[in-house]
Amino acid sequence: MAEYTPKERLARALTGQPVDRMPAISVTQTGTVDQMEASGAFWPEANEDAEKMAALAEAGHTVVGFEAVRVPFDITAEAEFFGCEIKPGTMEQQPSVIGHVISNTEDIEKFKGYSLDHGRIGVVCDAIRILADKYGDELPVMGSMIGPFSLAQHLNGDDWFMAIFTDEAFGLALMEFTTDFCVAYAKKMVENGADTMVIIDPTASAQLIGAEFYEKFVVPYHAKIVDAMHEVNVPVVLHICGDTTKGLALMESSGVDAISVDQNVDVATAVGNVDKAVIVGNLDPVNVLWNQTPEVVKEESQKVLDAGVGLLAPGCGIVSKTPTENLQAMVEMAKSHKY
Repeated sequence: MAEYTPKERLARALTGQPVDRMPAISVTQTGTVDQMEASGAFWPEANEDAEKMAALAEAGHTVVGFEAVRVPFDITAEAEFFGCEIKPGTMEQQPSVIGHVISNTEDIEKFKGYSLDHGRIGVVCDAIRILADKYGDELPVMGSMIGPFSLAQHLNGDDWFMAIFTDEAFGLALMEFTTDFCVAYAKKMVENGADTMVIIDPTASAQLIGAEFYEKFVVPYHAKIVDAMHEVNVPVVLHICGDTTKGLALMESSGVDAISVDQNVDVATAVGNVDKAVIVGNLDPVNVLWNQTPEVVKEESQKVLDAGVGLLAPGCGIVSKTPTENLQAMVEMAKSHKY
């Protein structure tokens, strides 16, 4: 079989075409303290400066060996764009959303007519352009964003989960708003050089809200993003936290090319619960990648590979203190695996 560039290999793997071997990638955040020290690009500055963001993303390739570059490293830029209060991050911890800005349908109208050229949204796109200019001919350039359901929760706060049960009109209106934003943001990332899109929608879980509400408030909105990306030949990976086993068929119904599952999911069962979607995952980022040895990482990687995973990867975002040698052990196992 022909050998492929990393860019060709991942694109083929995500779209169900034969490849020479498994790509070595992470669809979730890649930044670690080791990489920060090696690149000179540290959080929180690397979340806010395009050149530093690109430098830290590049370290995932040059230091760890990932066969892709990926930005950003957190999921708060979108909420910050709309004025949500953000708890600042540190060198070891990501920023988080602590204040919300939308309470009702009238509030939504206040935020329409936005421009994507300011704030960290612009920084992420600038970082993608830097990475694409340097690596775009050979490496996949992954753009990542929070999904529309979790963005709605960031904008509305914890009331969001009650809102979808008690005020359907408001819930659907907010989903339309956040999805339109996500489509526009995704397109802007692609215009700047992203060739793979990752949707991180941690609270959009059928386990959390039930299959009926997932089908109404999540599936059609993910499908809009997927359709927009497929129009420009960009594959889409969806990551939702928790045990998503029972919701995998619903997740796949949005048309996503791949589904990233976390460590609570049995990979063999997951593979059996989807039709065409590639299953990505699902090494435990804490109990294996952070807190074990490279030898254990290899052993656990082999178990995931034997279970039939489509792409070996962390089950969620990489912990910032994860040792480089543990990530390299995972990369080595992926590169040695032939389908």
